[in-house]
Amino acid sequence: MSTLNLDPTLMVRARELAARAAQPVIDLAQRHTTVSVERAVLRLAGLSGTDPVTGDGVEQDKVPWVNRVVDAVRDQVGLESGVALPVWHALASGAAPDLHTLAEQVGAGTARFTIPEGPAAERAREAARAAVAPGIARIDANRRRREELVATHGDPPRRPWIYLIVATGDIYEDIPQAQAAARAGADVIAVIRSTGQSLLDYVPEGATRTGYAGTYATQENFRLMRAALDDVSAELGRYVRLTNYASGLCMPEIAVLAGLERLDMMLNDAMYGILFRDINPRRTFVDQRFSRMVHARAGIIINTGEDNYLTTADAVDEAHTVTVSQLLNETLAHEAGLEDWQLGLGHAFEIDPDRAESFRLELAHALLARALFPDAPLKWMPPTKHMTGDVFRGYLLDGFFNLAGALTGQGILLVGMMTEAVVTPWLSDRDLALRNVRYVLNSAGNLAEDFAPPPGGFIDRRAHTVLTEAVDLLGRIADHPEGLIQAIADGTFGITKRPPDGGKGLAGVVELGPDAYNPAVELLAGGSGRVREEEAVGA
Repeated sequence: MSTLNLDPTLMVRARELAARAAQPVIDLAQRHTTVSVERAVLRLAGLSGTDPVTGDGVEQDKVPWVNRVVDAVRDQVGLESGVALPVWHALASGAAPDLHTLAEQVGAGTARFTIPEGPAAERAREAARAAVAPGIARIDANRRRREELVATHGDPPRRPWIYLIVATGDIYEDIPQAQAAARAGADVIAVIRSTGQSLLDYVPEGATRTGYAGTYATQENFRLMRAALDDVSAELGRYVRLTNYASGLCMPEIAVLAGLERLDMMLNDAMYGILFRDINPRRTFVDQRFSRMVHARAGIIINTGEDNYLTTADAVDEAHTVTVSQLLNETLAHEAGLEDWQLGLGHAFEIDPDRAESFRLELAHALLARALFPDAPLKWMPPTKHMTGDVFRGYLLDGFFNLAGALTGQGILLVGMMTEAVVTPWLSDRDLALRNVRYVLNSAGNLAEDFAPPPGGFIDRRAHTVLTEAVDLLGRIADHPEGLIQAIADGTFGITKRPPDGGKGLAGVVELGPDAYNPAVELLAGGSGRVREEEAVGA
């Protein structure tokens, strides 16, 4: 595979600085919990469904039971100890025979929670661990099932994997479109989420048919689409992967639901929600650490969102911020237990095509990422910012994008549409876009073996310039006491400033007390090993 001969000392220095820059947010995440992390614990223990709120005898919005229980615990005793101790103390004390019945008592206003101490606290910890273990065991079983299906059907015969989005808003319309896309050559199907779901502080229930520019991420929608792609995988003789979005205010819960329903990839970036959805930085970093622990256990590949920076900032002037973000995402992912093969680090083909040498610059940036992260399945994103509505020009740009992906050995290639950023693509647009990808990969897919930019040439020099600028920026971030949090506040990434105490969701962040207990974190911290058989009884 083509690569660059980067200065190894500079690469080591970059990772050292990334570790220093990221440490304050790692410490922050270890000292705090959030309402969504605690709701995820209840989901792992099997609590699902909704409590219908009624007014004047008419059913109103349905609130998930996990929200009801966490809110009640917070109101009565706080979340500084986590939700597990008060909930399983109540169950162990005979307040209710099971978790769902206890949730119904919460809905009726009759449940009472206290923080146990001494032997009662130990009994509650043991009961909570036993209750969560089957959920972890189900995630383990799904990972094994994925491995079995890949062994049976096979992986796509070549890289990059072709990644295609469906987004009708109706899961029952998404399914036939996804299956048709797989038959036309797509290896990964991404069901884009309904607009604004990242700002909902609850996860909708059931199969949904009314999304806006996307389909709601729910456990039932995950189950339906995974089953449909399993069917088409058997038909095609290759395993077709499923992607959704573990981001926003319910990132931990959606990560758990993805593990429970065997999704294969999840959009999960350390900073995307902060920068582009104005979600509070502290809330995001606490939530993303837990969600990545779940992804690590589930064998899910994460996709990060560095490509988005280049839609708001210049792709040449700010190229080094993409590299910095990739290094920080790598650091945070490793700390949460993810391995290199799970790091679908993002970057994009977003340089102004009217700029001289734009294609050579794109190759330099793509090769830099490939050289820095040789074992990561990099996710290469198509042009959007400079798509003008001229579909012929757009089709040509997508062809150049596909060629750059082949030349530089990208791992996951999102299919570009000639109508991108102009209108919602038609099915015919997708068909033409897939033909473009197939042609380039069939004719030039192995060209990376022959492509070797000369040392000291344009591409080599540009890559070294970007890496040097990235190291300089990482040094400035690492030297600041607040590290990454302050860099975000200063507008370092995507020229978007987000203060530490601003944005949505800060009220859902809680500093942990000395007796805090989270059975899911305890089980997940053991890495990708399996839950002991005696713990998984009932899974």
